[in-house]
Amino acid sequence: MNKKCDVLIIGAGGAGLTAALTAKESGANVIVLTKEYPTRSQTCMAQGGINAALGNAGEDSVEDHIANTLKSAHGQADEEAIKFMCSEAPKAIEWLDSIGVCFSRTEASSIAQRALGGASASRACYAQDYTGLKILHTIYDRCLEADIEIQNEKYLLEILKDEEDVVCGAKVLDIRSGEVEIYEANAVIIASGGYSRIYDKNSTNSTASTGDGIATALRAGAELIDMEFVQFHPTGLKNSSILISESARGEGGYVVNSKGERFTKELAPRDVLSRAIDAEIKKGESVFLDIRHLGEKLIDEGLPQERKLAKLYENVDPVHELMPIRPVAHYTMGGILVDRKSATTLKGLFACGECANHRVHGANRLGGNSLLEIVVFGKEAGVNAALYAKENARTTSVKTDTNSVIDEIKEYENILDFYAKREHLGNLFYTNVGIVRTKEELQVALGEVQAIKANISKLGVSDSSKKYNTNLVEFIEFKNSLDVCEVVVSSALKREVSCGAHYIV
Repeated sequence: MNKKCDVLIIGAGGAGLTAALTAKESGANVIVLTKEYPTRSQTCMAQGGINAALGNAGEDSVEDHIANTLKSAHGQADEEAIKFMCSEAPKAIEWLDSIGVCFSRTEASSIAQRALGGASASRACYAQDYTGLKILHTIYDRCLEADIEIQNEKYLLEILKDEEDVVCGAKVLDIRSGEVEIYEANAVIIASGGYSRIYDKNSTNSTASTGDGIATALRAGAELIDMEFVQFHPTGLKNSSILISESARGEGGYVVNSKGERFTKELAPRDVLSRAIDAEIKKGESVFLDIRHLGEKLIDEGLPQERKLAKLYENVDPVHELMPIRPVAHYTMGGILVDRKSATTLKGLFACGECANHRVHGANRLGGNSLLEIVVFGKEAGVNAALYAKENARTTSVKTDTNSVIDEIKEYENILDFYAKREHLGNLFYTNVGIVRTKEELQVALGEVQAIKANISKLGVSDSSKKYNTNLVEFIEFKNSLDVCEVVVSSALKREVSCGAHYIV
């Protein structure tokens, strides 16, 4: 099957759907492909808020937002890109408000704002502690109203290029049928999310965050940058890695050890707080998040999801009990290098969201800036991809076949269990490529990754069925994650000095 469109978007999270809406409004014919479903995207997990200097909860300014973002980035960001994002933030909130995002409100009916780590003011606009979910669902509703074609359970296998090395579409697996399909496009936007799931169960992210778009773009020849910068969220639930939002600390929650002592600043930048908690755990202490003093009324009104998650996954009620926590992989600052127009180093390929590196987060993302980035640069990607597609309309069809990595995998032996290797690698990365790193540990991790890659033909799939073969999909995800893992460790070894989330001793 061959389908054609002006702009093809891979990924249906907040960034991809924002790009879709904007590209459609710019006159482009748009198709969105997602390997799961839009409402299951990682955007739902951005609970705490979206930054904008509105000043609704005290004095604030765009200049302060810029300064906080630059400080958090540890000198590894593009100041002009940060200025653009922060300056666009109030307009981004105005747009979200206009399309129906149900932000929490002050008594004066202004959009409510709270403080998040590293911020000099209460800047994060929020919708209880469901901010990302409500933003995503609203944008998705607007895409449906705009009659944008969204196709679910389509897995990206390959980015297609023509004889002149120009991107011209994608080869995908229809998970339902098992058929390989070709999508032709004048422009392609990758909005496939990050790669925190290389840490397996030591991550707040969904199982889908395996870096597929990044790995596929790398194989196509796109440039990656800053892949060693992985942000660990300080407050993952200890046993499940489920995220307890920064909103809990923004509302006044305490971080305490087994003795009940507060040993760090709760609203310090995430890299600083994660290292402080990690050091406490390595001393033999257990660490907890304490919001009991906030009271049941505030918790149920402002933090209902956090109470629900703690009860469901840790069997504790934070109104009356401490929540056991540990830092876990949460957000990846590295990704596909893009310019101010969200264009990659490959002609015809754009990227936005967590898979892209607009150089606005640097070595450590400021809490509340991820949702802002997907709106601001999702719009930029949509506008610029639509313009590119119009100016570079293709007149000939893509010359390709449906041969793919799946044909290669069919020849693999199923001698070793790749699920066991995936779990082992996730634990190894958490220890060796985690919050605190050493050169020796990084080299061990790189050796393990390369050894697994060398034996990949022995790690085949056990399910030979064609339709809904999740075993096959998970194996391809694993193959992609190995490529990402290798780049992450190699990049970490090249950066010999500590910087933000990359802390080497």
